[in-house]
Amino acid sequence: MKILALISFYYATIMIFVSMTFMIILFYFLPKPYAVKVSAWLIRFLLFIPINKKGIEDKEAQMFLVNHQSDIDIGVMETITSQDLAWVAKKELFDVPFFGLLLKLPNDIAVDRESKTSLVKLLRDAKDRIDAKRTIVIFPEGTRSSKGKMLPFKAGAKMIANKYKLRVQPIVLINTASRYNIKTKHYNPSTITAIYMDSFIADKSDKEWLNSTREKMQKVYDDELANSSSDR
Repeated sequence: MKILALISFYYATIMIFVSMTFMIILFYFLPKPYAVKVSAWLIRFLLFIPINKKGIEDKEAQMFLVNHQSDIDIGVMETITSQDLAWVAKKELFDVPFFGLLLKLPNDIAVDRESKTSLVKLLRDAKDRIDAKRTIVIFPEGTRSSKGKMLPFKAGAKMIANKYKLRVQPIVLINTASRYNIKTKHYNPSTITAIYMDSFIADKSDKEWLNSTREKMQKVYDDELANSSSDR
C-alpha cells in the first residue's frame, strides 16, 4: 500500500513538473497571463483535483492574502480567478534554476529579506504591477504551515496595502497539505475548498488590521473543518 502511495505521489510530482515546463514554452506564444493559467489548469486536470469555491470574488480587489500549506496552492489560486496575478516571493526562489524562470517570466515580485533597502524596491515593484492592473498575491505567513494553524503574518503585505490604500481580499484554502505535500511525499486527489472572505480597504490608522485578518482567516479555516467532514 505504501508503495502505491509513493508511486501516486511521484506521478503527481512529474505531472506538476511537466505542466510547469509547458508553461515556459507557452510564454513565447501566448500573451500574459494565459501561459500561467493554462499550466495551472493542466496541473488540476492531471492531478484530478476539483475545487469547491465559497464566497464571492471581489473583481476590484488589488491584493489577495492567502494562507499557504502546499506547493499546489499557487496552481489552485491561478485557476479560481481570471485575474492576472503578481506573486510576491523571496528573492532566493528567483535564483533557483528552472523554478526561478517560472517567477521571472510572468514578472512576479522578488523580496530580498536580507536587504534593508529591499522595502523601497518592493513598494516600487508593487506599484508597477498595480498600475498594470495586476492583482498582487501574498502568502503573509512567509512559508508553509501544514498543521492547521496559520503562522504569524509578516508585515510586507501590510506595508504595501497601507502605502497604496489597496482593496484587500483574504482567501482561505482548506487543508491543501493533505492533498499534496512534498515533504511527506503525500498525494490525495480529492476536492479542495477555497473560501473568499469579504474584502476591505487597507487603513493604516488601524495598526492591527493584519493581525485581526489572520484571526478571522483562522476562524474561517477552523469553522470549515468543523462543519465539513470532506475537508478533514
